[in-house]
Amino acid sequence: MPIRYDVSVEDPKTHRLQVVIDIPEVAGPTVDLVLPSWIPGSYHIQDQARNLRGVRATQQGTDISLPVSKQDKARWRIATGEVSHVEVRYEAYGHALRDDAVDVTTEHLYLNAGIFLPYVEGREREPLEIAVHVASPWRVYTELPEIGRSPARFRARDYDELVDEPIDCGTPVELTVHPAGIPHRILLCGQGGNFEAHQVETDVAKIAEAAIRLMGSSPLQHYTFFYHLTDGRWPVQGGLEHKNSTSIVLGRNAFRPEEDYRRVLGVTSHEYFHLYNVKRIRPRVLGPFDYTKEVYTHLLWAMEGSTDYFSGIVLLRAGLLTVPKYLEATGRAIQKYTTTPGRKVASLEELSFNAWIDLYRPYEETPNQSVSYYLKGGLVTLCLDLEIRHRTEGKSSVEAVFRALWEEYGAKDRGLEENEILAVANRVTGLDLSDFFQRYVSGTAEIDFGLFLGYAGLKVEPQERPPDKQDEAPAGWLGVTFKEEAGRARIEAVLDDGPGRRAGLSPGDELIALDGQRVAFADFPKALQRYPPGASVEVTVFRRGFLTSLPVETGKAPAEKLLIVPVEDATSLARRVHEGWLGAPWEPPKKPSSAAGASPS
Repeated sequence: MPIRYDVSVEDPKTHRLQVVIDIPEVAGPTVDLVLPSWIPGSYHIQDQARNLRGVRATQQGTDISLPVSKQDKARWRIATGEVSHVEVRYEAYGHALRDDAVDVTTEHLYLNAGIFLPYVEGREREPLEIAVHVASPWRVYTELPEIGRSPARFRARDYDELVDEPIDCGTPVELTVHPAGIPHRILLCGQGGNFEAHQVETDVAKIAEAAIRLMGSSPLQHYTFFYHLTDGRWPVQGGLEHKNSTSIVLGRNAFRPEEDYRRVLGVTSHEYFHLYNVKRIRPRVLGPFDYTKEVYTHLLWAMEGSTDYFSGIVLLRAGLLTVPKYLEATGRAIQKYTTTPGRKVASLEELSFNAWIDLYRPYEETPNQSVSYYLKGGLVTLCLDLEIRHRTEGKSSVEAVFRALWEEYGAKDRGLEENEILAVANRVTGLDLSDFFQRYVSGTAEIDFGLFLGYAGLKVEPQERPPDKQDEAPAGWLGVTFKEEAGRARIEAVLDDGPGRRAGLSPGDELIALDGQRVAFADFPKALQRYPPGASVEVTVFRRGFLTSLPVETGKAPAEKLLIVPVEDATSLARRVHEGWLGAPWEPPKKPSSAAGASPS
């Protein structure tokens, strides 16, 4: 008999779930229930046990209570004695519309099992059942196999599968497309939204088709996109991958204008590609899972950063992103990377290993000691692709490497050892890529983007100021980042090698004046124009309640934008690499038009 979970909501206004766990065939004098401290794809300790209350146990079918004692923050021990069939009841609180949370409202019910359903220790690999009670007109949506209705009941192969398939209940807009003949369900969950249903259907289908073509095959029988529409200033507020679905939280009006919608398509492409990379192509330690503690790997850069790279390539192949827009986005990524001092401190392997204490828990010193493995991992994968294409004269690519990883590991449910990506890359391409991996994956060597982009007939061109500000004098730079507090400017981070660091500015300083003249947060950009690079300025701050002034020599701000443009004349190999990589022929730079009235030369 399987362990059964029964979930219901008596009053959604309280944001509480009522849970019953039916545990048959108890074999020992105690049973331990353990709630995960983290969930796959979200590499930080969440401690969700604080949301459970009133855990009590009885002999199934009776009122005979069984002692329950808390053993640690997320473990409950039930003294069963001679009882072989136990029933556990408790309440769970959930009021967070995130991709890795539980949300109980009068509008919908969104469930991630690992957030509120503990497993029975020692029985994690056994089949499970879950029933979800909702009233009409609500329906229950999940990728778990359905085994009954009224209430909706589903089966999971084991606890890992239960955690990996979220459940949404409500009345979403439901769309269906069939890329490669496979049914893909699109659920737009939430009120309002400026989406156009046919456009969403068309574009999501194109993304799935392009990803399947790129990887050569699909493991899917069916798939669900959960789009949760909410408020908030950002178009895309989060996404979490699952084997047969993804959960994405969006601003309800994120489907227009075009720039916002491109972000929606970007996160859709990223999360969909995860069905290959990380959900199936995975480090060996990422499944079966140990939910009680951090699980360390040096490969998250390839799981997340490479997925970020392929998400853009998929959009290109799907015809949803133009080459100029792709190169523009790549330039933004390079600019962000090259202005983060931490890129010189931690390698991709270290960044991956430290995810548990770094990426999800940034603080004032983060920019100086690390950089996102999404960002650097994506850029390193791009450079690796160009390196392979150049050295093999267009005969191989990083795509070929990941297709091999899919066929040899992902499709066979075979986990990767920590050093196997390099070995596969060498074998597939016929190259020795050890030096590349040593420099840019294991090491912190500066990336020569000009070199790698040059392989495709491109170069990086700094744009110091936007075209509409070319005539303005350059403003000085303090080398700090600010956050606004009630209209005032508080220093959030002080960047290494910047003027603020050299002068002694500190995180937490409230910056109030330049040369004795009061400056509010909104006035800073204009105020700094009075101090060009190399100028001296007295910066006055409140530091822990005391007024202090510091002399600062302003520096030159990093280029506002990095443009990726064609070189003057690309070699035949570079042109071939360009077309194989971006799917479009290389074109020479456009020459500026002659000034009006000028005589032809």
